[in-house]
Amino acid sequence: MRLRKRHPGAHFSLVADRHAQARQPRGFTRRAFLGGAGVALGLPMLESLAPRSIRVAQAAHDGPLRLVSFYVPNGIDMAGFTPITTGPDYAPTPILQPLFDMMLEQNVLILSGLDNAPAKPDGAGDHAAGTGGFMTCRHVNKSEVDIVNGISMDQVFAQHLGDTTSIASLQLGIEGGASVGNCDSGYSCAYSRNISWANESTPLPKLTSPQVAFDLMFGGYDPAATAEEIARRRAYRLSILDYVEEDATALQSKLGMSDRVKLEQYLDGVRDLELRIASEGDGPVCDTGSYSYTFADFPSHVRVMLDLIVLALSCDTTRVVSFMLGNGGSGRTYDFLGVPGAHHDISHHGSDPVKLDQLRTIDTWEVAQLAYLLDRLRAVTEGDSNMLENSLVFFSSEIEDGNSHSHYNMPVILGGSAGGHMINGQHMNMDDGKVSELFVSMLQLLGADIGSFGDDGNGPLAGITV
Repeated sequence: MRLRKRHPGAHFSLVADRHAQARQPRGFTRRAFLGGAGVALGLPMLESLAPRSIRVAQAAHDGPLRLVSFYVPNGIDMAGFTPITTGPDYAPTPILQPLFDMMLEQNVLILSGLDNAPAKPDGAGDHAAGTGGFMTCRHVNKSEVDIVNGISMDQVFAQHLGDTTSIASLQLGIEGGASVGNCDSGYSCAYSRNISWANESTPLPKLTSPQVAFDLMFGGYDPAATAEEIARRRAYRLSILDYVEEDATALQSKLGMSDRVKLEQYLDGVRDLELRIASEGDGPVCDTGSYSYTFADFPSHVRVMLDLIVLALSCDTTRVVSFMLGNGGSGRTYDFLGVPGAHHDISHHGSDPVKLDQLRTIDTWEVAQLAYLLDRLRAVTEGDSNMLENSLVFFSSEIEDGNSHSHYNMPVILGGSAGGHMINGQHMNMDDGKVSELFVSMLQLLGADIGSFGDDGNGPLAGITV
């Protein structure tokens, strides 16, 4: 989690973002907070709060650009993932079917043929080296203590944004564990359990508790609070929406009809999410030893975290999010899908048709979670556009296929279009292109001044931009 200090002042009705207000000649901005009782609640972008001159200027670009990185472990069954044909008329494959079911095929770009060669390990350790290099495209050092990687592409974008948002970047995940010890053939757990890296030696650990993430964004979470203090706060605190209900009512009269509907939907969503999080509890407690897969309800945990991503982006708490559905080489079981056994073991399918069918079931469910996230982003309107169109969502794994452990022809789905500048609605075979080149293209579209990235990205990936 990379934080920036919030500006003081939560004891007021409506306050515009002070950075934005300083740049603009008149009172309200589209970025505002509802506040009361020591709580500041970031609002979604509201057109009614912007001066007319700002609204006209925004017409060419309907909202801020965001970046989401979505990691899934153990590779993908590429035969069930890769479309047979290229171009805009590609047919859905079994694993990509959830995107078509949600009518998202025009909102994504399927890329095949991309290599992440720097992520290949020294000897054994493909899961750790691949996860470490997932967003850095660096060849990581094989050691439990001498950690050497590189800055991840999400942090390049976060640095480009500067102090635009109160949280520089949000790292979320489902499986926890410390960044110490040996997790894969002599590779540190720092590589297996993190995909966001501030620099070559500093991984950015993820939050796995929805309650902690929610409190951090909206409730002033204090990591130093004692268990008694946390329990007391939970026992007596009201919904954050109760604190700001009066302010929200007053704000309604200042908004246009579409913004009133948007505000009502937003506040209803926050309340619903808060109640769901409260019912989830704290989630697992992880120590520096082995991690126990003891979630009460894994699918609902995933959905709550995905909802948190949408909430964080829609209220502009952050514009940079990374999400790990599991750690590198995850051994989670998927009994709820009718698939017994550990995911990692199943991924070593050896062309066994039974295991391949099980793996395809898991992979299809993973893509369904991506489809859920993309659909939620698409539902958030921003002027004549929507949040998905104004984002880039990168989906992939640490290896190509769990059986081969290859780092070539990686499974890649790219959602959104960075404001209409990335090609959508196609399958493109990049013929030995590089993941690092894709990241250069993505970062350039997001506004970062960058010409190279990682160990082998010496320029942008040709042919994927409008």
